[in-house]
Amino acid sequence: MGLEGVVYPEDPRTLECKDIIDTEELPGLFDSVRTGAWELPHRIVMAPLTRARTGSDRTPKELNALYYAQRATAALIISEATVISEQAAGYAFTPGIYNEVQIVGWNLVTDAVKSKDGRMVCQLWHCGRISHPSLQPNRATPVAPSAVKPGESAGLAFTEDGWQPFGTPRALDTSEMPGIVDDYVKAAENAKRAGFDGVEVHGANGYLINQFLCDGTNHRADQYGGSIENRARFFLEAIDAVSEVWPTNRLGVRISPWSVFLDCTDSDDASLYQYVCQELGKRDLAYVSVVEREWLEDEAPERDETVPPSITAFVRDHYSGRILTAGGYTCKTACATVQSGVADLVAFGKAYIANPDLVERIRAHASLNDPDRDTFYAGGEEGYIDYPFMDQRTA
Repeated sequence: MGLEGVVYPEDPRTLECKDIIDTEELPGLFDSVRTGAWELPHRIVMAPLTRARTGSDRTPKELNALYYAQRATAALIISEATVISEQAAGYAFTPGIYNEVQIVGWNLVTDAVKSKDGRMVCQLWHCGRISHPSLQPNRATPVAPSAVKPGESAGLAFTEDGWQPFGTPRALDTSEMPGIVDDYVKAAENAKRAGFDGVEVHGANGYLINQFLCDGTNHRADQYGGSIENRARFFLEAIDAVSEVWPTNRLGVRISPWSVFLDCTDSDDASLYQYVCQELGKRDLAYVSVVEREWLEDEAPERDETVPPSITAFVRDHYSGRILTAGGYTCKTACATVQSGVADLVAFGKAYIANPDLVERIRAHASLNDPDRDTFYAGGEEGYIDYPFMDQRTA
């Protein structure tokens, strides 16, 4: 089923939300909510944010622990995307959770967050074709559903030697698929040992699971390609396998319908994600995280009319469980989204980079620090743990 004849609600980020700016009330946003196994004190979530600050060994250290502890008043922290194996790596200096040293490093982080009464889940990540041989064991060719090279819109690979062009990936053999599912299981087990409160399976944003979902990147003719059911098989197998390690009420997933990020697209997102949402709805998950498309003001007149005004509202039409939405929200539109019932939780990204006390600032209607894009990725303390709190003291 395509989009013909289907009417979607307007983008909740454009809805009016009464009396937020002029009163002390923030309707909905500071209501408590039960999400899966967690009783959350409010609806403000820290989005997964790649910061590339773990070094070549992909191991979190005290610096990373401090960064997350500073932001522990979030209702829930979703870790930066964390690779499940050496093969899963796609960017330099991003964390892993596939060896003992990394588990110890993540324990530093989770202990620090728990010391501030925070909750944190680990986002499990396989980059697939969005990688480079220099990031792979034995300089192997990165893997993918099919040997489809990322287009120019995907940009370049971020390696320890700088930006490098992507190459053509190697198509995974059918016999390799159980091994990758097992990598998700091992990473989930490691996340439990590392002290996380749950895990999120990353099925969005152009990475391996998303590459299997989309017919633009999946040209397979086996049980993992062709029909929507086949293309969704790997995603659902990974979720079900991880649910043998974590109860589903401590398991979230991330999806990004209608995304064009990293040159990963599908010819019929509506039908694909209607099926995916229905299948996710059978699994009693803690939440489904939905990535909204962030329309820039100068792009608005050129919006693709085949894309729903609200991707989160589309998901809500087909999924009745808890929804976490992310992408371009302000305090005002976050309140409106929660009030409308389109989503239950709202994740903030760039605002959390620059404002470790974001929850307190929103509650107090205080101004926000501006993020420094030059320090988003890689580096040390600057632009990472040195953003001021409202009272000008750092944690």
